[in-house]
Amino acid sequence: MDRIGVIGGGTMGAGIAEVTARNGGNVLVLERDREAADAAVARIETSLARAVKSGRLEQAAADEARARITLTTTIDDFADRELVVEAAPEIESLKTEFFAKLDALVAPETILATNTSSIPVVRIANATTRPERVLGIHFFNPVPVLPLVEIVVSLKTDRAVADKATAWARDTLGKRTIESKDQAGFIVNALLIPYLCSAIRMLETGFARAEDIDEGMVSGCAHPQGPLRLTDTIGLDVTLAVAESLYEEFREPHYAPPVLLRRMVESGYLGRKTKRGFYTY
Repeated sequence: MDRIGVIGGGTMGAGIAEVTARNGGNVLVLERDREAADAAVARIETSLARAVKSGRLEQAAADEARARITLTTTIDDFADRELVVEAAPEIESLKTEFFAKLDALVAPETILATNTSSIPVVRIANATTRPERVLGIHFFNPVPVLPLVEIVVSLKTDRAVADKATAWARDTLGKRTIESKDQAGFIVNALLIPYLCSAIRMLETGFARAEDIDEGMVSGCAHPQGPLRLTDTIGLDVTLAVAESLYEEFREPHYAPPVLLRRMVESGYLGRKTKRGFYTY
């Protein structure tokens, strides 16, 4: 698969587009308007420049990757795509709307994938007439750095489609792949979110300071960063959305979002992307 579409040029979409282009793909990114498209371009160019500065990428390779990425505000431009990866905000109705439009537009053999971190894939697939060609391809932030991709296979996903998507992520993009059944949160977030929520509750009750909670997990458990700083990196809004999806699916108390997490999201304190979360940036 060479002609790849990405729905959304935010943090995740820009990262998926960059990694795909760096590995030879022809990438088309959809954004809602020209202002958002310009912001997506800036994200991609900043990330490529960072890779060059760190010595992970040659300037010529960065220039070639940038040249393979096109921004559009018109979904009709996706008609020729072989694979489309949706990286829209974690809102089920928005995702199903995109999939319904893509279903009517792209070729019958096109694979449609969602980068959702928590919504069961079959709910999104049911918005199409081809649920057997829909699956989850879940990247992790930052996409150019983290090596993992979760392949999420719904009860309706064709085995050959899952194998083809896995081969693309593994052999073309050079990612490590794991396969998950289609339950909210999949493998990683089903384990990670209760841990993050526990850390937030610990802070919320005044049991320990944010710095001490994080230092305990970094220096005591060899984690690369503590749970509260990790939540800031993921985004508090994303963490809340995943926790809500997990709690809706399983109704288990350890998945329930802490009140403090809700209040911070409602206050606009979303972490690094807003310069304020559990820490100030």
